[in-house]
Amino acid sequence: MHVVIMGCGRVGSSLATELEAAGHSVSIIDQAREAFRRLGPDFKGTTVTGVGFDRDILREAGIEKAEAFAAVSNGDNSNILAARVAREMFNVEKVIARIYDPGRAEIYQRLGIPTVATVLWTTDQILRNLIPEGSRSEWRDASGIVALCEMHPHKDWYGRAILLIDALTHARVAFITRNGSGMIPDEHTVLQQGDLVHVMVAEKDTARVEAILAQSPEGERS
Repeated sequence: MHVVIMGCGRVGSSLATELEAAGHSVSIIDQAREAFRRLGPDFKGTTVTGVGFDRDILREAGIEKAEAFAAVSNGDNSNILAARVAREMFNVEKVIARIYDPGRAEIYQRLGIPTVATVLWTTDQILRNLIPEGSRSEWRDASGIVALCEMHPHKDWYGRAILLIDALTHARVAFITRNGSGMIPDEHTVLQQGDLVHVMVAEKDTARVEAILAQSPEGERS
């Protein structure tokens, strides 16, 4: 998969090297050419000097074939603008933006752009949003029968009540992480893009629940 990153600071360079090590092709954009030194001599991806929300710069970075885009520069407005261009102009499916002002997170979330406040930001969180691959086990009971797993629902689950997951999978949503903060859902909670879903499930049912969540809920209802 091809990933475009805007910003080659500490987070952007770390993200680029980790993605490349995982076998993905990477292009990284920064206004300062010297920023690319952070990537080290072994980086094989593409570096592009310029403004990350400029369409021509994005095209040079391969945005038209990209499956994911991360805006992780040190400017909120630049990150959101670039993320919107990637989503709305180039139809990139997985887009995430770094922000410094947590108060803006809800506004950006309504635009369909997952954000994480910088105080809570880690490379691992970015990777989980850009390239979620299956479930991640976070805890098991001593017997190994019950597990707490992070699951990644299909995009068609967004806008649906969290209780629908319980009803269709017969697992239980223990909590969700939204904008970097954990919350326990109730009957009124609706799944939003960017949410991380943490499910309590019997270990033997993990693959089945993962398969259900990987497709549209409409298929499970039919």
